[in-house]
Parts: sequence; C-alpha cells; structure tokens
Amino acid sequence: MASLWSLAYDLYERRLLRSLPVDKIPHHIGVMCDGNRRWARGAGEQVEGGYLAGADKIEEFLGWCGQLDVKVVTLWLLSSDNLARPTSEVEPLMRVIDDLVEELASTGRWRIHPVGALDLLPSASAARLKSAADTTSDVEGMTVNVAVAYGGRRELADAVRSLMLDRAAEGMTLEELADVIDVEHIAEHLYTRGQPDPDLVIRTSGEQRLGGFLLWQSAYSEFYFCEALWPDFRRTDFLRAIRSYAARERRFGQ
Repeated sequence: MASLWSLAYDLYERRLLRSLPVDKIPHHIGVMCDGNRRWARGAGEQVEGGYLAGADKIEEFLGWCGQLDVKVVTLWLLSSDNLARPTSEVEPLMRVIDDLVEELASTGRWRIHPVGALDLLPSASAARLKSAADTTSDVEGMTVNVAVAYGGRRELADAVRSLMLDRAAEGMTLEELADVIDVEHIAEHLYTRGQPDPDLVIRTSGEQRLGGFLLWQSAYSEFYFCEALWPDFRRTDFLRAIRSYAARERRFGQ
C-alpha cells in the first residue's frame, strides 16, 4: 500500500510540474521555516530534534528551487526576537544553524549571504556565517540568503542608520539629507541590497502572519500559507505553492 501511495504522489507531482508555466516561476522565494518545535512535540522529540529535522529539509528544498531555476531564496531561520528566549532554547538552535550553514557552503552549489543583525549573535556564530559567505562568494549558482538574528524593523532601522552615516561621511547635513531622501536610497542600504524583491513568500505551519519578515521587500510579494509543519513540507506542497503563485495576476500595488 505504501508503494502505491508513493507512486500516486510521484505521478501527481509530475502532473503539477508539467502544469507550471515556465514564464511564471518566481525569481526570488522567501520562506518562513515555521513549525520545528511543534513537530518535535508531536514526534516525542526534544526541541533540538525538531531543529535538526527542519535543517534536513533545507537542502532538499533548495534542490527543488534549483530544479525550477529560482535565482534567490531567503530562509528565515532565527528572528532577532527569538534571541530573547531562554538560553536553553537558543543555544541548540544556533548549533544547528551553524552546522547547517557550513554544510550548505561546503557543497559549493549556492552563494551564501547572511542577512540579519550579526552583531547580536555569539562571535563564533557570526564568524561562521561570514566565513560561509566568503567561501561561496564566487559561486555562480543560486543565492541563498540565510536570515539569522533577522527582524524587519531592525533591518529598516539599520538601513536608515547606514544611509545617514554614509551621507554624513560625504559632508551632507541632516537637513540636506531630509530634502533628497527617497525609497531607493533606503533600498540601497537593506540587507538584501542589489537583489530582486521576493516574488513569493511561503510560510509553513498554518500561521498566517508575516511576523516582520522582509517588511520592506515584500510590499508587492504574493503570499502562500501552508498547514504543513516545516519538517513535513513536501515537494508536493512546494509545487502547489508555485502553481498558486503562477495563477495569480500580480498588480504591484496598482
């Protein structure tokens, strides 16, 4: 019976894949990898077991994106708010993230780009993230933004602060900056500067809120909310999200 179900899913996935219009595949996908702790509770595992199961899903997910020639993926792994949780919760997650990022970098398949307030992280973790970025900087494959210690409000504050410091270094006064500042100036100082904004944002676990994820960049994104917990997220779920995106008429605020 299990093999029959497997065959049925395989046929269904192939049909989904064939139905996707090539010209409507998102260039940039943001993912809120939610539900790891709930998965652990349901599976009778320790919390770290849920984090490990979620990490195992990451490389598989990136492979699915690569098959569709997605150019950029942003993975939200740890929010800046999460860092306020008890150390007993944060430390296991940081261990998993550190190992995951190193593993992704070691494959040589993706360009790793950390996004977040790395100064809030333990120095060893920040160093490992920066090392992964340095060792993959010449990789020509998909860019993978690893959002760690990330918060949308913090990103906007950092962007404005960076903009003000840059202009001050050029001799511009605060009044002069206020006269000329526009949205493009701020965009040039975001963690994702130089990248396209996400076309599609996926959140797993049934939660239907952004929680501060890519606040600026997702202004015109399409959203897809999935009931599956992140470790249970299947290729079928992914293809359904892409199918839903492809069927929509994007208006970009118009």
